[in-house]
Amino acid sequence: MSETTTTATVAEPLLDVDHLTIKFGGVVALDDVSFDIKPGEILGLIGPNGAGKTTAFNVITGVYQATSGTVTFDGTVLRKKKRYQITKLGIARTFQNIRLFPSMTALDNVLVGADAHSKVGILRAIFRTPYFRRTERESKEEARRLLTFVGVDGRADEFSTNLSYGDQRRLEIARALATRPKLICLDEPAAGFNPAEKQKLMQLIRDIRAAGNTVLLVEHDMKLVMGVCDRVVVLEFGKKIAEGTPAEIQADPAVIAAYLGVEEDEVDDAS
Repeated sequence: MSETTTTATVAEPLLDVDHLTIKFGGVVALDDVSFDIKPGEILGLIGPNGAGKTTAFNVITGVYQATSGTVTFDGTVLRKKKRYQITKLGIARTFQNIRLFPSMTALDNVLVGADAHSKVGILRAIFRTPYFRRTERESKEEARRLLTFVGVDGRADEFSTNLSYGDQRRLEIARALATRPKLICLDEPAAGFNPAEKQKLMQLIRDIRAAGNTVLLVEHDMKLVMGVCDRVVVLEFGKKIAEGTPAEIQADPAVIAAYLGVEEDEVDDAS
């Protein structure tokens, strides 16, 4: 059962996914999927491999365009929005496969994220005006704070490629947070983590929410999902098959059947 409770039970959704369908040729990757996320909520998006979880992430963040249906974020319909425009609106993400800049330091990787909301113009940068220098100093201070926040303090000046796998994953979260998101989408953040690292990640996700962010989490580790999420949406073969609290999802015959590879009536017969 979730160890957290959401304070956003009656608020308008921050993100509203409405009848989302996406097709690649003859393959239907998402089929009429709907769900929403309230402000301040941690929502888990789970399902077996190939269920459509990352496809949903890619539509929300502008990598793919939906065949039909809409995604609305904070009152703005995202259809045809570019990825950088979606970032500016307040959605950030991490990736299953780490996408850091290996020839840049940890600090500089985070500063790349901070550039998403920079108001420094080209002339100010060229002439290094007082405004530019002040903004640069404040950005570095914020980047160092975020490195500390995710637990990568003391590694700011090291090249990202020299960091441990776990530190690289945390660094990617810091870079996403540097864009000042309202919603952060974490795609398999616990991949490759040992149990102790997963416990720290659970606390980090709670801390991210406590800092004022809303979280959409795709993750295979069910202990982590059930321990940190307020609600969970389950996909199978591109369709939504269940939605509810962690306790409700754990007891849902359709979810059990999807993960065990058996028919729902077999689950009912065994219960």
